[in-house]
Parts: sequence; structure tokens; C-alpha cells
Amino acid sequence: MERARVLVIDDEQAMLENCERLLSREGYTCTTLAEPLRFRQVAAEVDPDVIITDLRMPGADGLTILAAGVADDRTRPVILMTAFATVASAVAAVREGAFDYITKPFTADQLLVAVERAARYRRLTVENRTLRQQVELTQGGDGILGSSAVMHRLLEQAAKVAPTDANVLVTGESGTGKELMALFMHAHSLRHAKPFVTVDCAAMPEGLLESELFGHERGAFTGAVQRTDGLLAKANGGTVFFDEIAELGTGLQSKLLRALEQRQIRRLGDSRLINLDIRVVAATNQDLEAAVAAGRFREDLYYRLNVVHFTLPPLRARHGDVRILMTAFLEEFAVTAHRWPPEVTAEVWTILEQHPWPGNVRELRNTAQRLVVLDNDGRITAEDLDDALQPRIKLRSGEPASWPLSYSEAQDKALRDFRAAYVGRLLEVNGGNVSRAALAAGVSRRTLHRWLAELNGAVAKEES
Repeated sequence: MERARVLVIDDEQAMLENCERLLSREGYTCTTLAEPLRFRQVAAEVDPDVIITDLRMPGADGLTILAAGVADDRTRPVILMTAFATVASAVAAVREGAFDYITKPFTADQLLVAVERAARYRRLTVENRTLRQQVELTQGGDGILGSSAVMHRLLEQAAKVAPTDANVLVTGESGTGKELMALFMHAHSLRHAKPFVTVDCAAMPEGLLESELFGHERGAFTGAVQRTDGLLAKANGGTVFFDEIAELGTGLQSKLLRALEQRQIRRLGDSRLINLDIRVVAATNQDLEAAVAAGRFREDLYYRLNVVHFTLPPLRARHGDVRILMTAFLEEFAVTAHRWPPEVTAEVWTILEQHPWPGNVRELRNTAQRLVVLDNDGRITAEDLDDALQPRIKLRSGEPASWPLSYSEAQDKALRDFRAAYVGRLLEVNGGNVSRAALAAGVSRRTLHRWLAELNGAVAKEES
């Protein structure tokens, strides 16, 4: 893998030479600059992945370079070098968009760890941006992310159906993105310039929902102080999305069927008919065929809605999409929180990809938000995951005679066993080279050394 390009800016030649020597030795392409006023010109020439700049320099200080760097490319991390006396300024600069800061004098490890983190962040954001562009080209955007084969096939079919006026039924587990599919259908239809209206069939009682759907005249019922257009009339020419259609009462089912068949509606308390031109997308996480068989849902309405049927796959069946979605959500919430997206360790990626995600994409998104909100060191490790995720780590067979262990002991053992297997394989495929293994794992050499020390200590304890 090609190492990152690093631009180092400092008015001290000795510092530039030291940074270039350390970074070049690790395989980075390093460019140095002693004239900060030439920053933009040089940056345009070398297109660095990471910028390291001194905070205090004559002509243009690090904050000026930070502002210019962030303005030019928000995904390009800027690391500030600062003396101890100006640490407060560096911390303030991090709030303004700096990725990290290191204090002078710093060790080689401190410099390399900071650059490794920044380069990894840059690589992930660039890869994710490219992936988003590819997904948007193949799927048309509209908030649906994923590169799995099952999603690709589904959206190919949806793109064929979207330009038609066929009603669509979308089924799938809760949290799989049924409303996003409805938005996709609307955005790719000939009705895209007209309204998209959502009707939440489970959110209000049937009597109120009827008024919301069809509208009412003034005085039609107690509290009707003025004439109101219903949601169906407001959607005229566009798309109506019936969310949780299975929750619609049987009385309203009959009235909705009549409206769809006759393409006309009547406000409550009014005798006049209003012509209706809508396309319907309905969604449910229930088995509508079973509801029809049980008499809870009208068969004729079911067939009216089920012209085309899409079943959204659960997240556990979308192989490869967990990382794509989690990366996108972490970036989204990090921007909202005015911070950089946290680094995710290889161990955490393994845990996330093995988790069955019963709440599907909604659960994954909520997890990403929680991780960003609770993050305090810019790095997500297994210890940062909550109990809903931790038990999913599989315990190895052949447990010791002391089993059963307490929950905490079992959790620690599972993590230790996983880490031992992972680190052993990692070193094996990298020929025992710690630096190369750490890079492949997406962690610092210091972290890998700490893991090895902990594992060796655990083995020694077990053998004693």
C-alpha cells in the first residue's frame, strides 16, 4: 500500500530535516517548507494527505495555514506542532478543525503515531467519498448506501419501476430503510418535482387519521374551525408514502380503496369531489398476506397496493455494508458534533461485522451516534462498545474447568482469545514485522506492542 504524502511546515530548518528523516524512514513521501506564505502554492503542487505545521512562525502562523487547509479540503488533516507554553492555543485550534497537535520537543513515536492516525483518517474519508460517488452513480443517491450484491440487485429493479406509476409495496424488518426506498422511488419518477407526503398509519387514531387523509370542511366536527386540505389532496401529482399500512383500520381501508379506484376524494362535511392523481408506496414490517387471511386487511386493497413488491433485506444479509454505513454515520455525527470522526480499530470492525443487528440500519445508525457522542480520545476500541454488542463475541470451545465464569470474566476472556488469534495471524502474514503488522491492523506500533505484552503476561499467568 502506498504511504501517505506529508507536507511539513516550520521556519526551523533542523526541525524540517528531523521530520523528513523520521517520516521518510517509515515510507512516507515527505515535503518540507520553510516559507509558510508559500503554503497554498506548494500544497497545490504536492497534494499532501497530511499537513504538519508549527503553530508560531513569522509571516503566517499555523492557525492561518489551518484555516486555509480546512477551507481547501475538509478531509485533509492538519497536525499542529507547538511548544508547551502554547498548548492552550493548540487545544483551541483543535476545536477550530485541527486534527491533532504534538508538543515540542516530541519523540519519534509521538510524531509517527499522530501521522499514522491522520493518514488513516485521510485514507478512510477519501475511500468513503469515492464509494459514495460510486453508489450515487449506480443507485442514484437518495440516502441509500451499500455495495452488497443484494442491495445492488434490489436498486436496479427499483430504478426500472420508479419511472412508472405502478403502486409499490415495500416490506422488511423494522429499521431496514423502507422510507428511503419510497423516497428513491419518488426521486426517480416523473413525479419527482411534485410533493412527497408521508402518512404514518400507526401514529394517530382512526378518526383523526381520516380527517388528516381526506381533509374537512369548517364545522364538520367539534374543533373544525376552518377548512383543511387532507394529505391526499396536498400530495396531488406526487407520491404518498403509507408507512405501517398494516395498522390502518378496516373502515379507513375501505375509504382508501374507493379513493384509489375512483381517483377522487371528498372532504369530511363536503359534498364536492376532488380529483386525485397520486402514486402510492406502502410499507409494513408485518406479513400482509397473513393479515388478509386473518381478515385484518382487505384483500382487494392488498392487491391494489401490491402491484410491485420489494422486500428489503436485513442488515445481517447485506455482506460488506456494515463498514460502509458505519463509516458514513460516524462522519455524519462527527460533523454535527464539530469534531473529527473517531478511528475504529480492526477489532471493533470485526465485532461490528459479526453482530446480527436485529434493529438493522436504524440500530447501526444509533450506535454510531452513541460512539461519537461518548468518544473522548478520537479512537473506538472494543471497550467502548456497549453490552448489546459485547456478548456477540464468540467464546472459544474447550473452556477451562472453572467454567462458568462471571459475565465480566467471560467478556475479558473472549476479547483476549480473539485478540490472541488476531495478533498471531496478523504477525504471521506480515512476516513478524511489527511496523508492517500495525499498519495493516490500523493501529500504532505502540498499541500492537501493548497487545503482545498483555498476551504474553496472560500466558505466563496461566502457566504458573
